[in-house]
Amino acid sequence: MLLYRSAVWFAKGLREYTKSGYESASKDFIPDELEVQVPGRAFMVTGGNSGIGKATAFEIAKRGGTVHLVCRDQNRAEGARGEIIRESGNQNIFLHIVDLSDPKTVWKFVENFKQEHTLNVLINNAGCMVNKRELTEDGLEKNFATNTLGVYVLTTALIPVLEKEHDPRVITVSSGGMLVQKLNTDDLQSERTAFDGTMVYAQNKRQQVVLMERWARAHPAIHFSCMHPGWADTPGVRLSMPGFHARLGARLRSEAQGADTVLWLALAPTAAVQPSGSFFQDRKPVPTHLPFARTSSSPAEEEKLMEILEELAQRFK
Repeated sequence: MLLYRSAVWFAKGLREYTKSGYESASKDFIPDELEVQVPGRAFMVTGGNSGIGKATAFEIAKRGGTVHLVCRDQNRAEGARGEIIRESGNQNIFLHIVDLSDPKTVWKFVENFKQEHTLNVLINNAGCMVNKRELTEDGLEKNFATNTLGVYVLTTALIPVLEKEHDPRVITVSSGGMLVQKLNTDDLQSERTAFDGTMVYAQNKRQQVVLMERWARAHPAIHFSCMHPGWADTPGVRLSMPGFHARLGARLRSEAQGADTVLWLALAPTAAVQPSGSFFQDRKPVPTHLPFARTSSSPAEEEKLMEILEELAQRFK
């Protein structure tokens, strides 16, 4: 079944996720939907120092938004912040050094953040694909700690902050790779099977989709969404998937093309009219399951995921 899903997904990807797929889809975009100015609105972009995150932060800065970059690497982040300020002319770019794989640090960061700042839009962009099983200092598998638990803790902690503001939104950059995965709550730390970093990452991305769907139902005042940026030529792809990057080469999307739907979900008034909890690709809601792939999860399975994440989150609070 996994081979079937992977084959269908790759064929779909060559058709839709590449640069040509974006160029085809963009013919239906409404050009002025991103012709907006957002002074006075605050945006948090995790992983905003490179790739899709940096492209997103830059475009928001150009439109006058206050941008909070949440990054792990101080030197790279400071360089990105300086570049965004120079090229956008926007001085309201703040830098926060946070390791999202460390839940204690994430809790502490939000406690300090909410004392000094407001927030209208959270963009969960940061992620990692570690191809060998590694544990954090807390004994957490690193992909899961960053991509799933980190997103859970950061978003949970910021929901009360977002609910106080006008038109609050949460956008999570997921991946079409999640289409090959059924939610599996029995081995969240990848302890029981042979470790495959690509599949672990895809499972994490499936978990993110479930989180956004559940939060959308629980917090109707906030607009939640997940999106797939397509296959983009980013530093993360070049580092974590060199074979894939070499195979697709010039067919990959640019970072700006990958960031387009993130921006649309964060900025466009029409995006907030879409049903909360939806999964988007090229500015349109799309299904979260391939036909006949049997990847749907039951309410009990989803509830188990939420319970495990809440227990872990509280353990490190």
